[in-house]
Amino acid sequence: MDQSTSSFAPHLSSTVLSVTFVRRRNALLVRGDLGPLFIDFMLHAADNRLDYSSQAGRMMKEGLAAFALHCASRPRGEHLAWTLNFQEPLINLFFTGDNEDCLVAGRVFAEDVRRGQNNLLYSDIVARRGQPPRRSVVTFDGAGLFGAAEAYYARSEQRHARYFDLGGDEFALLVSHPDCDLGWLHTVEAAAVRSLPDTETLSLIERRQYRWQCGCTQEKLMRVIAQAYQGDARAMFAGEETIRAQCPRCAAVHAITREAMEAHLAQTPKDEA
Repeated sequence: MDQSTSSFAPHLSSTVLSVTFVRRRNALLVRGDLGPLFIDFMLHAADNRLDYSSQAGRMMKEGLAAFALHCASRPRGEHLAWTLNFQEPLINLFFTGDNEDCLVAGRVFAEDVRRGQNNLLYSDIVARRGQPPRRSVVTFDGAGLFGAAEAYYARSEQRHARYFDLGGDEFALLVSHPDCDLGWLHTVEAAAVRSLPDTETLSLIERRQYRWQCGCTQEKLMRVIAQAYQGDARAMFAGEETIRAQCPRCAAVHAITREAMEAHLAQTPKDEA
């Protein structure tokens, strides 16, 4: 029996994000209720006893909203990641997205965080069809995730974008397209965004259903640990029969026994251990 705590659980539900084009304004609108995603993040944190501070938890929720809306605005097939380094509070937030299966996950890093002069957002995109990965880095001010994401769009994407809290757990993202009405995009308020279906001509492009899921497994973590310790089980366990390993992508905790690791090493070629 797998003794790990899985990042995939039966309680997972879907957040439906609608992607539409605001025709007269030449802007892309992504909108949806992020409540199901927030719930599964909180259940994941509780399942794995992740003791996030109230501030870190709020920032993770805002970051999940910003990142999921961003993923929905991107092409199918991409794999994306954001790493945000905040100086105040001194934490890192990590988000990962799979646009093939519409999955998102993430975590907080509160220890050994690099102290620097600026807040930084690292964006990584891996596209399919053998295209090389792309990385960009931008600076941003403040502790707001929406402000960080808007700075990323302006400085890396070279496009204008605005995020909106529409109340409850509903959020929206507007992204400029060529010939966008920038005066409107920069001044429109959340109330007007809520009523866009009544005031503007919208063309539905698609609806995507995003779920919280990392995909980490005990087997994957054993491969990483075995490589880090060069297959030395004695050094890995230091006299213990069980070690607890945390996924670097979602912080899920997996209990790995010496017996399971030895079985893994016995099946792994020495040049891969």
